[in-house]
Amino acid sequence: MLLSLVVHTYSMRYWFPAAVMLGTAPAYLLSWSAWRLLSTVLPARLYHGVDDRIYSVYQSMILFFFENYTGVEVVIYGDIPKNKENVVYVSNHQCTVDWIIADMLAIRQNALGHLRYVLKDGLKWLPLYGWYFSQHGGVYVKRSAKFDEKAMRNKLISQTELGTPMYLVIFPEGTRYNPELHKVISAGQAFACKEGLAVLKNVLTPRMKAAHIAVDSMKDHLDAIYDITVAYEGTLDSKGRRKTAPSMPEFLCKECPRVHIYFERINMEEVPQEPVFFRRWLHDRFAIKDKLLTDFYESEEPEKKNKFPGEGRVSPLSIKKTLPSLIFLGGLTLPMLLTESGRKLYINTWVYGTLVGWLWVNIRP
Repeated sequence: MLLSLVVHTYSMRYWFPAAVMLGTAPAYLLSWSAWRLLSTVLPARLYHGVDDRIYSVYQSMILFFFENYTGVEVVIYGDIPKNKENVVYVSNHQCTVDWIIADMLAIRQNALGHLRYVLKDGLKWLPLYGWYFSQHGGVYVKRSAKFDEKAMRNKLISQTELGTPMYLVIFPEGTRYNPELHKVISAGQAFACKEGLAVLKNVLTPRMKAAHIAVDSMKDHLDAIYDITVAYEGTLDSKGRRKTAPSMPEFLCKECPRVHIYFERINMEEVPQEPVFFRRWLHDRFAIKDKLLTDFYESEEPEKKNKFPGEGRVSPLSIKKTLPSLIFLGGLTLPMLLTESGRKLYINTWVYGTLVGWLWVNIRP
């Protein structure tokens, strides 16, 4: 019985926040839909401004769970600009929590609503979320020969012409780094060796197409590139070997005590525009990440292990920035669940929202 209680308590660490985050999605979508309907006769810029604000409410609620609820320490190396900027956010990719890291940095710049994502095409199937991410400015891309460069370029140019604030998140590795998937790592290393590029150990060989299209399409709109390197403390086994980074459930179960984020701002003037030079530049940036992560995980000097170079500052997130959103969305959701008509509306929102989303991302030209 005691073991069952322990297991139940552990699972509740994850299921409670997951239930709240997923449970408030229909109320959020209804609120957004009402604004979308009202804004049809208004200027597009006004619509996007309010949309960004609505989005920041939901994302700050998510951060209540991933930061305040888990109690994780966020350690930042480097100086995050105080002012909002139009940027492309480039990071290493090792787990689903990496998306939340972008939230963590954006909220510290009061730019949470400006987040847009370059997403794998398969994520458009996510109920409600898949459609909404596209509505909010996200770009779905396929790999290799199926990559639709024209569609991505057109979408980014149209947003640039509207003056849409841009905090575009890209993971150039294309898939997550997993130390247990030796074939994936070896394939990237073999390609780098063939092309005369540095062979990387703790990150995958980056793909340049999506990042280059983003930079090239929005070059007159962007202020900088944010080059982000993330390491999750507690991901070494008893023999000192790197383990898989925590999943979202594991993170919510408080299995990651500390997240280390190495932040570097790069002026657009320093970024080459020609594809061949951009490709090497991007690879060189990932070679720097590889060195940072190798030292973080493998340094033989105790004072350097589990740390990035320079001064790391613990950056707590005030609950005042997250709790009001949780209360607001909870207040919208509970009335829907307490009445029969509300429950029908809630269920229909999930069903029809998912159907409309599927049609939107799959059938529209």
